[in-house]
Amino acid sequence: MSLTDREKSQLRSSLQDAVVKCSERCLYQSSKWAAELLDAIPEPEASPDDSQLSDATTTYTSAAFTMNADPDEAILEAKEINRYLLAKTFFDCREYDRCSAVFLPDSTLSGIVAAKEPKNATPKGKGKGKATSAAPSSRSSTGELLPRISQRSLFLALYAKYLSGEKSKDEEAEMVMGPQDIGACINKQLLTVSRILEAWFEQRKTEDGDDVEGSQGWLEYLYGMVLAKEKNEELALYWLIRSVHLCPMNWGCWLEMTTLISRVEDLNRIMPRLPQNIVSFMFHIHTSLELYQHDANLANSLDQLLSIFPTSSFLLTCDALLSYHAKDLVAAEQHFSRILALHPRRLDSLDHYSNILYVMNARPKLAFLAHLCSSVDKFRPESCVIIGNYYSLLSLHEKAVQYFRRALMLDRSCLSAWTLMGHEYVELKNTHAAIESYRRAVDVNRRDYRAWYGLGQTYEVLEMHAYALWYYKKAAGLRPWDGKMWMAVGSCLQRMGRNQDGIKALKRALLAESYYETGGGGGGAGAGVVGMPGSFRGMHMDPEILLQIASMYDATGEEDDAKAYMEMCVAQEDGGDGSQLNESIAIHNDSPPGEASDDEGAAGERGRDGGGTGVTAATSKARMWLARFAMRAEDYGTANRLASELCQDGVEVEEAKALIREVRSRMEASGMSLPT
Repeated sequence: MSLTDREKSQLRSSLQDAVVKCSERCLYQSSKWAAELLDAIPEPEASPDDSQLSDATTTYTSAAFTMNADPDEAILEAKEINRYLLAKTFFDCREYDRCSAVFLPDSTLSGIVAAKEPKNATPKGKGKGKATSAAPSSRSSTGELLPRISQRSLFLALYAKYLSGEKSKDEEAEMVMGPQDIGACINKQLLTVSRILEAWFEQRKTEDGDDVEGSQGWLEYLYGMVLAKEKNEELALYWLIRSVHLCPMNWGCWLEMTTLISRVEDLNRIMPRLPQNIVSFMFHIHTSLELYQHDANLANSLDQLLSIFPTSSFLLTCDALLSYHAKDLVAAEQHFSRILALHPRRLDSLDHYSNILYVMNARPKLAFLAHLCSSVDKFRPESCVIIGNYYSLLSLHEKAVQYFRRALMLDRSCLSAWTLMGHEYVELKNTHAAIESYRRAVDVNRRDYRAWYGLGQTYEVLEMHAYALWYYKKAAGLRPWDGKMWMAVGSCLQRMGRNQDGIKALKRALLAESYYETGGGGGGAGAGVVGMPGSFRGMHMDPEILLQIASMYDATGEEDDAKAYMEMCVAQEDGGDGSQLNESIAIHNDSPPGEASDDEGAAGERGRDGGGTGVTAATSKARMWLARFAMRAEDYGTANRLASELCQDGVEVEEAKALIREVRSRMEASGMSLPT
């Protein structure tokens, strides 16, 4: 994607306009987002004598200070400028009720809300005709009660009222995870704000009833936000889409739409309804990353945007998260390190960076990051989450919980803090608190697969396998190409005695691992999931999963399939596919004996980096099973060879020695020559 000089000039003007208009309405995060993008556009090189300099200066500065394009709105804004400035200063001082009262006194608010009360609740014996006939007059009287003020002032007053309700809700809430904290507090101002907005839209409706005359999109955004809080998601999405058509540079509106989209199908469904511009392009990328997508198309789209905004912290963060979702932790860490070098005092999204450093066990870097964030702003939720991760890495779980609680006291919608606090409670064996933390994380964001997976793990600890399976399936649905999710589903099914279903889930886990190995090209959604072992030939696989599949086949009496998967498990030691098992199997004596793969599939990762996993506990168990199988089949030569190899790797030594003695005794009894 390349823009001409004229298109870049128009983009600058639009971003300047967005910075000022969002700031006027106290939408500070949206204003910051637009300002950062504006600063990331490279300045054109021009000498002082260049004749274009004067034109460029005009283009850069004039758009941000133009008056309202609607003459009626411009007159209203000019008349109320003094009151508007007073209200904005109250807002900036966080006196939200005083800000709202400048334009909407309590008497006005109560009159509008009372006029909007439904009239169809009539006493018994009364007919319904009177209630329905009163509706038109109610609408007209409500319109008369609305003060004649500009949309800018009305938005500021209603937004202040909305934030006043949020502030009261937080004040009424109990201590985080305290005995009375059930997360049931609501914003009591939502009804008031929605009634006033409904009245304003009814007053301005056109004859066809589809459009709102003279609306500039800001009030639609606020109405959509209120509807989303009231869980009326479809209607909220409708109003938010109308808003982005009218003011596409309001990034907060796009973020509200992201929270309402829970599946890729939903995103694809609404994309044709959105305006086609560079911001919708960014919205598609951001929402896809929120849905854990990481394909080549997203990478290409990000590269195109970075060619326009090369130093944009927002886009660079998206690039880092793309690598993170693709399990390329090294690349993700490098991306975040670059962001930190370019913007050392920017704390946004650094909690993701701390998660990456935690998984990589990079204690010095995580300590540096925690110290840096604490020195910049120790009372930002991100800083508290990062410090909590650092203490968790040190196994100081009580201190980690303390900092995650502190993050939630600052922002109860901090998703990372809820999820990570659940992990800490699992470590502390406090399953009740862990379940509550994960549930609150899901309430904040239904797309958080880590919270669903954590719920599954916690219920599995409690041996409530039916519940655990349901939560694991939710996590796998959000992360269908993550082998860890499907391995959890398969293991849970195995414990429930559903071996056939468990085998299918574990084969899906193998396919998911190949998807990450090939960068998203692991085949179709169902390819090889229920196939025979030949479906996986030539792939690097996790020996733990192969051993588990083989064990489940063995439990169902299907020894041939069990043998095939045991062979594949052993073959992962040197990266082979198991087809040459009847020949001598090479033992990697330089591998640490007894090294088992961890929960993240570390053995599989080692196999992809090198030729194979080396000897692990899983491959040793598989070799022992094959040796015993050879004994049952009276193939004493193979059994003796496998048992001898087990004596070398140091994992199943005692059992292997006993098996060798049994082989020798049987061979002596049958008159066969003993191996030398």
